[in-house]
Amino acid sequence: MARKKRIWYPGATFHVTCRGNRRFAIFHDDVDRQKYLHFLKDVKAKSPFKLHAYCLMTNHIHLLLETLDNPLNQIMKILNQRYAIYFNHRYDYTGHVFQGGYGAKIIDSINYFLKASRYIHLNLLEAIMVSPA
Repeated sequence: MARKKRIWYPGATFHVTCRGNRRFAIFHDDVDRQKYLHFLKDVKAKSPFKLHAYCLMTNHIHLLLETLDNPLNQIMKILNQRYAIYFNHRYDYTGHVFQGGYGAKIIDSINYFLKASRYIHLNLLEAIMVSPA
């Protein structure tokens, strides 16, 4: 069965999620996180978009991303592909790094934008991966 076509238009904002295959870790340490952020910055330079918020959990990521001239699928394809190649090479793994591509929910209101942003910003705290300041 074919995947449902994603809605996209210039200026569309999305809550994007990517999970590790079989919910396995996609970040083993800060080196992995820094490499993902490096790829994110590089993709952003080549296919500009606005990154409003992000969260890198152990086995998944959240991005609050606003597209400009490039469709989200092009951005995520390059980003996930580059990270998967790095990750498999670093750990001498083969196969999928991400489970089923990525999820993207379109942000259609300021209330949803604020809700998604709050969720992303509090995710590490609620998972007890960081302590409150």
